[in-house]
Amino acid sequence: MKNDILREIYMVLETRRDKPIDSYTSNLMKDDNKTGEDKILEKIGEEAAELIIASKNDEHVLEEAVDLLFHTFLLLVYKGIKFDEILDEFSKRRKPH
Repeated sequence: MKNDILREIYMVLETRRDKPIDSYTSNLMKDDNKTGEDKILEKIGEEAAELIIASKNDEHVLEEAVDLLFHTFLLLVYKGIKFDEILDEFSKRRKPH
């Protein structure tokens, strides 16, 4: 189902963290010359800049926003934050009508 896709992606990222394979995400999280966190933060910076440029040019905004969300998820997974913690945080911030 569409509404489960974010949880599914998050779970795949957790698996790539816990059981690394030769993949883009596993390699970003791998600590080698540059820590995994540094590599992920660098990607978030790149993706944020690309989203800003896309928005100013009114093109590819959705694609760039999804790239930024994906890499943000990657950072949260790297930090050991669970998907339900994200949902709980959003719930805490939502004010009842």
